[in-house]
Amino acid sequence: MTRLHPNILEKDGNKEFAILPYEEFIQIQEEIADYEDLKELRLAKEEEKYSSTISLEEARKEFGL
Repeated sequence: MTRLHPNILEKDGNKEFAILPYEEFIQIQEEIADYEDLKELRLAKEEEKYSSTISLEEARKEFGL
């Protein structure tokens, strides 16, 4: 997990904004993208769970490879 070093800005005594170093921001974006990809992969695997399949050897024969 990414270790964050935010600077907290306050307005009227209340925490209003968190500012991150740019490198940490980019790292968070990449981790979120990876997580979204993982969710999509898991969904696709679940949707295809009972689909029929063929072996690699059968696919090679079918396509003449």
